[in-house]
Amino acid sequence: MWLAPGRANLMGEHTDYNDGFVLPFALGQGVTAAAARRPGRRLSVCSRQEPGDAVEVDLDGLAPGRVTGWAAYPAGVAWALEAAGHRVPGACIAIDSDVPVGAGLSSSAALECATALALTSLGGLDVPRADLVTIARRAENEFAGVPTGIMDQSASLLCRAGHALLLDCRSLESSQVPFEPAAAGAGLLLINTQARHELSDGEYGQRRAECEEAARRLGIPSLRSLTDVADTDSLTDPVLRRRARHVVTDNQRVLEVVALLRAPSGASADTYREIGRLLAQAHVSLRDDFEVSWPEADAAVEAAVAAGASGARMIGGGFGGSVLALVPTTARGAVRDAVTAAFARHGWTAPEFLDAVPSDSARQLDG
Repeated sequence: MWLAPGRANLMGEHTDYNDGFVLPFALGQGVTAAAARRPGRRLSVCSRQEPGDAVEVDLDGLAPGRVTGWAAYPAGVAWALEAAGHRVPGACIAIDSDVPVGAGLSSSAALECATALALTSLGGLDVPRADLVTIARRAENEFAGVPTGIMDQSASLLCRAGHALLLDCRSLESSQVPFEPAAAGAGLLLINTQARHELSDGEYGQRRAECEEAARRLGIPSLRSLTDVADTDSLTDPVLRRRARHVVTDNQRVLEVVALLRAPSGASADTYREIGRLLAQAHVSLRDDFEVSWPEADAAVEAAVAAGASGARMIGGGFGGSVLALVPTTARGAVRDAVTAAFARHGWTAPEFLDAVPSDSARQLDG
């Protein structure tokens, strides 16, 4: 059995496919793959979250478009491994998960990474983790058809407990950043707004295309090349200017958070209050400049901060999913109650709450 965690992103949203910086951490919740070899060249996958008959595919006939729905993610991993020169064994894989689907916590990348560890282990394939990151991403981009960046797979395969992962999405260099809010009397609360998000619904791809167009008009390879928000002023299209402004400022916020956490006072309450302020800034930027927030997220952020959270912001691709709130331990109950009450006033489905503890990356389970 292999477990790959979901992820939350502390800072750096929609910066990954712009060659920028991101700062995710692995969650305690994840996707489990129980797997065994089978004779021949067929892959069978089933999931407790998708009851019904198992999906069975021929490993020799895999190609994008041949498998759809949830099974495209594990099948895509087998295809991408084969495309990278690794012969995948026939296998049966049973999937289970405690990562809420559609909550913006990267359940799809966790599914890919759990499958990748299972298939490489069963096949005796020695594939470095950094290579598995790119293989899993290729499965999502080219086989499942979802144009994500590389952050989610990196977080699932590379994170360490008690740390966030600083990832440079241009060079793919990464480093561990100490991140233990509990040491400062704080905690991270994930608020699943129950507004389900789908990265394949077109809006995500539209934002990516807008960023690429902004970079093209500025004559640069990607928006990562901008280091000063004033550099966006030459964009005459107001929409493209707002998109670029978000990317520039969110890259800066990632580096500010890293500097705070790596400072000698990194575990202090003052540090986490400052991180909370940056979270609040990031939400405004995602809401107003990148325009990917949604009503439930805005209400959750407002209610959480009013009830004592140091800061909060939407996370993930947007248009649904979750909010991440940085909350003093003493205010945790008040924040939950305030967000729940705000949703009830609007007549929305009650939110779900998960404790977000920076956890270990994907691994084989004992027993």
